[in-house]
Amino acid sequence: MRIAIDAMGGDFAPCEIVKGAVEAARGLSGIERLFLVGNETAIRAELALYGETPECIEVRHASQVIEMDDSPALALRRKKDSSIMQAVNLVKDGEADAIFSAGSTGAAVAACTLRLRTLESVNRPAIATVMPSLKSPFVLLDAGATTDCTAAMLVEFAAMGDIYAEKILNIEKPTVGLLSIGGEDAKGSKFTKEAFQLLESSHLNFIGNVESHDLFEGKVDVAVCDGFIGNVVLKTGESVSHAMGQWIRESFSSSLIRKIGAGILKASGAFKEIKEKVDPEAYGGAPLLGVKGVCIIGHGSSSSYAVYNAIRVAGAAIEQKLNRLIEEEINEIFQNSE
Repeated sequence: MRIAIDAMGGDFAPCEIVKGAVEAARGLSGIERLFLVGNETAIRAELALYGETPECIEVRHASQVIEMDDSPALALRRKKDSSIMQAVNLVKDGEADAIFSAGSTGAAVAACTLRLRTLESVNRPAIATVMPSLKSPFVLLDAGATTDCTAAMLVEFAAMGDIYAEKILNIEKPTVGLLSIGGEDAKGSKFTKEAFQLLESSHLNFIGNVESHDLFEGKVDVAVCDGFIGNVVLKTGESVSHAMGQWIRESFSSSLIRKIGAGILKASGAFKEIKEKVDPEAYGGAPLLGVKGVCIIGHGSSSSYAVYNAIRVAGAAIEQKLNRLIEEEINEIFQNSE
């Protein structure tokens, strides 16, 4: 597998990005090439911290960086030598099979959509975010790539999420739910009701409408919605998780006996176990499904651990030939509906 990495994207670039790439090069099998794209001087300075550079790592210089507050459309036109654009070009030109970036999500989506184009059977791409539930992780899509959707696009998202859940999360016959304001068939907007009918007539394991609380209770493996709703759900979930963590820390530090109790829980591994269940970095970033090539988008605060897992997931997507399976799934759905 050959993966292009935007070494300058993210809050902790290039140090955490380079560290994660080195750890992946040394710890994962099947890596043919890892391209670190960005300021060559800065990247090589980071590489020098880890001794001998793994043979599979290659540095490609890019003179510009797209910042988080840059307008994606303007930045892609004005910063053609940016690390994200040059990384995408490596996939476009066939030198790499996948790209990872923890930089601007908007720029990553725009660059991949414009340069790589969507798969023949896909109208619009979708960001698939893996989130925790009381039972097992579920896939939420779209989490922000396509805000204005048609009902047919939601069916495409469902097919892509179904394949991702099965092949990457190893869930057999994933259940698919349509995010709505009620579980009853009649609930929802005209748009979601139309999508409901299309999903119900597909061969997917569609269980009907699901509400927001159903997601975290583990009722569904794949939750489908437009990118506007999905991004709201994602950001709300992240905010609640952060607030809960802060409340727990404040509560356990408020008295001596609580501090002692917290110490016991920490020693027992209880806190670590909870953190592992809700840690988004363990899931390897969010794939942008539906584009030619593999694109993994990391959180802006990605650590080396997140980068390592993103490379692992990108490799799995390449090995599983995810895009071919997505096209076959979507074609089968719409051929059977004719």
